[in-house]
Amino acid sequence: MQKGIIGKKIGMTQIFDEKGNVVPVTVIEAGPCVIAQKKTVENDGYAAVQMGYGDLKANKVNKPMKGHFDKGDVAPKRTLKEFRLENTDAYNVGDLVKADVFAAGDKIDVTAVSKGKGYVGVIKRWNAHRLKETHGSGPVARHAGSNGANSDPSRVFKGKKLPGHLGAEQVTVQNLTVVKVDAENNLIAVKGAVPGPKGGVVVVRDSVKA
Repeated sequence: MQKGIIGKKIGMTQIFDEKGNVVPVTVIEAGPCVIAQKKTVENDGYAAVQMGYGDLKANKVNKPMKGHFDKGDVAPKRTLKEFRLENTDAYNVGDLVKADVFAAGDKIDVTAVSKGKGYVGVIKRWNAHRLKETHGSGPVARHAGSNGANSDPSRVFKGKKLPGHLGAEQVTVQNLTVVKVDAENNLIAVKGAVPGPKGGVVVVRDSVKA
């Protein structure tokens, strides 16, 4: 990983490229993030930097976290994420990371917690077929249907697609394109959609597949 940053999803809009084509984009407020901790191979067994994003009042921090921030002489932050960057030597505790680490045309991966849908049925959750509502199929048009076989094997196989909780899980969308970077306002415009609700925390990294 060459670069990464923590941000907040602002919402979606559209912009025009130089040919006049409409490009749907998601606007992300990326940073500014502060380096709260630096991990080294000698001390920790691997090299990484810990970034903090989002200001937090001092009285909202518990004692262990207060000691953690005081050790690096860093103001308390709401979100902490670790990045295993290849060039950790270029960063020191207290350094600021801003949106200009990315440029237009970069390929990125965006990770966030998806919107929670609650408890849903098999049609919404697994794209199952529905029954016809004519000729006596009864009030089960959106039900799961048969759950298993006969007296052999006398059980439901593991992995059977059933109703249940949908969403509210960590999702990564890969190979998105940075369309525009507004370094002054710490904004990144990303082509397409990213997971999560407006105001949700997102982690932006350079793409692993580009």
